[in-house]
Amino acid sequence: MSNSKDETKAAVETILAVAEAIRELKEVPTGHLYAVLCGKLELQTFQKIIGMLKNAGLVTEANHVLTWKEPTK
Repeated sequence: MSNSKDETKAAVETILAVAEAIRELKEVPTGHLYAVLCGKLELQTFQKIIGMLKNAGLVTEANHVLTWKEPTK
């Protein structure tokens, strides 16, 4: 596998892992989640992932709390 494929795969796996953590917790303060991940993700990367999840309609954020939204059918 080429380096760019490896990087893409790693990025997707990271996004899925963050999404799964929020889904399992249902609600989590943004700072608490980042504190757990801060040794593994830079703040800017974390913010981009949260932004992607919010833009996808999977997560909402209010008062620095992330909440998982169950998809509507």
